[in-house]
Amino acid sequence: MIESVYLARGSTDMRKSIDGLAILVQMEFNLDPFSSNLFVFCNKQRNKLKILHWDTNGFWLYYRRLERGKFHWPSNHASSGPYKISRRQLNWLLDGLSLEQKKAHPVVSAKTVI
Repeated sequence: MIESVYLARGSTDMRKSIDGLAILVQMEFNLDPFSSNLFVFCNKQRNKLKILHWDTNGFWLYYRRLERGKFHWPSNHASSGPYKISRRQLNWLLDGLSLEQKKAHPVVSAKTVI
């Protein structure tokens, strides 16, 4: 089960392979690449994404290239380290939407029916 989703701020060299991205996660983010988190990286043109994910006994590397358009990647904030988002926000990002969907229904955290 996926715990959290982290975006790498700014752009990442898409020539990096699994090992290169895992080193970024470990050294620059101070996070464990072997955790059950997703780590998302974007190129400078904002038309390519890579997602690094550890699963039981090996890494998955998902790669997405847009033929037209750009991802609504957040600007490079002054603070360093990754930008934590929800899985819902990741779906918006992958669908070409902004991370901030003001018209989206808010998440309900109800614990009882009555």
